[in-house]
Amino acid sequence: MSSLAVPKAEPVAGSTPGTDRGRPPLRRRIALIPTVTLLLGAIYCLLPVAWVVIAATKSGRELFSTFTFLPGSGFADNVRDLSAYRDGVYWAWMGNSALYAGLGALLSTCVSAISGYALATYRFRGRETIFNVLLAGVLMPPVILAVPQYLLLAKVDLTDSYLSVLLPQILFPYGVYLARIYAAAAVPADVVEAGRMDGASEWRIFTRIALPMMIPGMVTVFLFQFVAIWNNFLLPYIMLSDDEKFPITLGLFTLLEQGANTPALYTLVITGAFLAVLPLVALFLVIQRFWSLDLLSGAVKS
Repeated sequence: MSSLAVPKAEPVAGSTPGTDRGRPPLRRRIALIPTVTLLLGAIYCLLPVAWVVIAATKSGRELFSTFTFLPGSGFADNVRDLSAYRDGVYWAWMGNSALYAGLGALLSTCVSAISGYALATYRFRGRETIFNVLLAGVLMPPVILAVPQYLLLAKVDLTDSYLSVLLPQILFPYGVYLARIYAAAAVPADVVEAGRMDGASEWRIFTRIALPMMIPGMVTVFLFQFVAIWNNFLLPYIMLSDDEKFPITLGLFTLLEQGANTPALYTLVITGAFLAVLPLVALFLVIQRFWSLDLLSGAVKS
């Protein structure tokens, strides 16, 4: 009797003999580690945001009696109660934050643009020393500067005023650093020299030639400083005593302290925190659109 020979299965291309056919290679498994790490980091960062969004929809009774991530039905009532609290003082805090962050970031961006352009374009004695001092300011924690700033402003009787929060925010060392780096890369020296040969003044060269080239970088500086001022807590906490001048961070803090004795205020704090994030999200979306348009226009021009 003749026996039938059973053919041996050929190994799959790219696979190692002796291993499972469906098992991915070791290199592919290692490549998944950064992706998994980023996903875990995203979950860690977004989980508190999701909690605030969901908790803002719950009434005071639902906040402590329902599942954590189960939406509630009291968002409209929470917004109504928050608006009625102390005749709408919450919206006064929002307006103060918009004033501090908007005007402070605008002035800081202007100072950063001028300073960064000067440090990148002009050659003068002590330029590198000034830049190194600014770098030291970038590394300096704001908590160290808060008390000296308070003492300086107290000498000129400016504490407990809007200027006491605005003035320390105008000089943004990291913004000056970014402006210098961006001006050195985006403003060609030949273009500046051509403007001088045409008889343009230095101010005209800056405003008409250099500044339009620096706008994407200055938008970044504006965004960073706006977010920093909007989220700033320590400086207003030290400078201000009149709660009608409080920004939203300090206002919600005082509301949270009162909530320790009145648990019903917890829902107002959570709803206020949720509403306070929306302007930052809107600003980022608008600026992101600006960046896209600028990149497209630059590609067309080139």
